[in-house]
Amino acid sequence: MTQVEPSDDGAPHAAVAAALTRERQRTGLSLAEVARRAGIAKSTLSQLEAGLGNPSLETLWALSVTLDVPFARLVEPVRRPVQVIRAGEGPTLAASGADYVATVLSACPPNARRDIYRIVVEPGEPRRSEPHMPGVVEHWILSTGRASVGPVGEEVELGPGDYLAHAGDVPHVFEALEPGTTAVVVTEHV
Repeated sequence: MTQVEPSDDGAPHAAVAAALTRERQRTGLSLAEVARRAGIAKSTLSQLEAGLGNPSLETLWALSVTLDVPFARLVEPVRRPVQVIRAGEGPTLAASGADYVATVLSACPPNARRDIYRIVVEPGEPRRSEPHMPGVVEHWILSTGRASVGPVGEEVELGPGDYLAHAGDVPHVFEALEPGTTAVVVTEHV
């Protein structure tokens, strides 16, 4: 099962619970309506808003689209004036069906429109992503290994130091071609 991994202080469960409640109330939608639109059980959403359960990457993406907020806003750690996230730290989310882990490095602050993630991927099943909100652009910088990245049917092979930008509002894929593949992705919401 794909899960959000809590840090030592219990985050991101507390951050997810607060963000889901805040954003659902901002929309004026009921718990049942948000759950219906996101394609999840009402009880699942209720548990998440209570800080219980282990939301999957896919569940949180569906909720971010339903609530019309950048994904990282739902799991953003408490912002400090100077923030350092060491390798191996930070709120992580794993995908189901692929050995793909995303760590939120910086969520988009209010009135800005970008999120930054560190990605760790191993060869195996590719991470296939459904379209994000209209206008989203993903900016990739491959750090280590090799990967095939991009819109389905337009994938590009990347090596260390390579940069790729592509539309994120179409089906797209990330496939590690070597063990120990890592990357940084900036998701731009335009």
